[in-house]
Amino acid sequence: QVKLVESGGGLVQPGGSLRLSCAASGFTFSNYAMSWYRQAPGKERELVATITSTSVITSYAASVKGRFTISRDNAKNTVYLQMNSLKPEDTAVYYCSTYPLPHWGQGTQVTVSS
Repeated sequence: QVKLVESGGGLVQPGGSLRLSCAASGFTFSNYAMSWYRQAPGKERELVATITSTSVITSYAASVKGRFTISRDNAKNTVYLQMNSLKPEDTAVYYCSTYPLPHWGQGTQVTVSS
């Protein structure tokens, strides 16, 4: 079965950075595109970034483009999200997932606050 374990979240001040990791198992990781989603309180889960199976193509939500970078290491079955210049509106639980058909982990909380 698919297992996704997110880590790296925490409390950071506006303008700060965090690097999220997602360890994947239970499927052939290198065959799947992967994505990061986030869900803020009272809002729907939104797609933040995607990366193709061999990292040829990445895409980002307009709200994070230029600030966030998705990457992956297929040898480690891990996908990353480097988040820079964080804003309070980035506060959310962040989830990684297979794409486009999702499988969800437990998520990791990111809080951007002074």
